[in-house]
Amino acid sequence: MAVTNEKSVSEAIKYRRSVRVFKNEAIDEQKVKECIQLATLAPTSSNMQLWEFYHVVSPEIIQEIAKASFDQNAAKTAQQIVVVVARKDLWRKRVQSNIDHLKTQYGTKPEADYSKREKFALNYYQKIIPALYFDFLGIIGMIKFLVFQVIGIFKPIYRQARQSDMRIVAQKSAGLAAQNFMISMAALNYDTCPMEGFDSLRIKKILHLPARSEINMILGCGIREEQGVYGERFRVPFDEVYFKK
Repeated sequence: MAVTNEKSVSEAIKYRRSVRVFKNEAIDEQKVKECIQLATLAPTSSNMQLWEFYHVVSPEIIQEIAKASFDQNAAKTAQQIVVVVARKDLWRKRVQSNIDHLKTQYGTKPEADYSKREKFALNYYQKIIPALYFDFLGIIGMIKFLVFQVIGIFKPIYRQARQSDMRIVAQKSAGLAAQNFMISMAALNYDTCPMEGFDSLRIKKILHLPARSEINMILGCGIREEQGVYGERFRVPFDEVYFKK
């Protein structure tokens, strides 16, 4: 299970493919855990880190997940599985974590002696973030959305204030973390396959996830079989997606 010859970032990005069939060959559990730790260094909106990572190494649970993922080969043949979960519902806890962190950075001086920048950072987490994330049955979010649209007529303003918008924010951050994980795995010559085809309710039951959690993606992990990569990589021409202004 030794891993050698780590790849550069560019090499890892080019090496990474969605591998559908993995070899029946063990991969190092600790190395995968280290890649998950690298995933947590991904950019995250307002440093809220509204994510969790479930590292599945039990063959029995892997097969349960595979069954709930429509028996995809990428799940059935995976040596390990990582489930990336978005946790928008943890926003209060993450806000407090950021506030506690900021105060440790400011030292033991009284709040009256905080600099203007320090006060702004605290205010951001004590008032602005709660104002964005708090909602009641979607009603407050819709009111905020309409108010912000009106204000936006006169000046630039953040417009995404509904529950659905904040869900997207949490999912984007979780997706960035998942990409960090996949590139980190590729750097170690390990392979992954991100899967979106699964019964989310069954996966939640298997992993004992709370109802308000949302599965971002399931990642099969292992070492690729030769036939595990389905054809050459295809991307539309770069000039169709690249625009210089």
